Amino acid sequence: MLDAALIKECADPSLKPAIVEQFVVSAGSADPLAVTVKSGGRLILVPKATSPEEAMAIVRQYAGLAVVRVGLTQFPAGVGVKEPADLKPDLVDACQNLRKGTAMFAKVLRIVAKWYGNPTSKDVFPQIFEDAVYAWKTGEFEGVSVFQAEDPGTPVEVPQETKGTPIEEESAEPKPGEDAPETVQEVGRAGIRIDLSRIGGQP
Repeated sequence: MLDAALIKECADPSLKPAIVEQFVVSAGSADPLAVTVKSGGRLILVPKATSPEEAMAIVRQYAGLAVVRVGLTQFPAGVGVKEPADLKPDLVDACQNLRKGTAMFAKVLRIVAKWYGNPTSKDVFPQIFEDAVYAWKTGEFEGVSVFQAEDPGTPVEVPQETKGTPIEEESAEPKPGEDAPETVQEVGRAGIRIDLSRIGGQP
């Protein structure tokens, strides 16, 4: 569980604390020195870092050769950096990592929300959040590389509710491009269920 003071001091102010916490739980790590390395979709086992220096050595070793994620938010190391030597130790600083990670995640949320047409219903937010977490983990959303993509700039106006609408819950609404659940499809084919034959008849 993230420290509330850390969220207040370091997280992007456009995200509510509950969303920051769920983002880190869903896509991040409890360890500020955590380094995850993937190549071709496969996880590469790396030694567990016990100091910021060790963590940065692992990051620099693999940056540019594999997908490297770092720290509390599992921030994608190397975004906007041309040389591994340019990678800064603030990646493994809890506050700086949270600041950079939540700012980037807020941008990803805006990209996803824009694709949905910037809906204002709080019922849609869990689906937007889920898609944004998936985009964060894969680096892509609908063929767009979200980390390099331009920030649409529109704030996410959707109420960032978590109470009553758990993020983990699957939305009953079909995603765009997906077939609607059978029950939704059958509504149009359902027969009349009220017996109208007696209307106008003798009592």
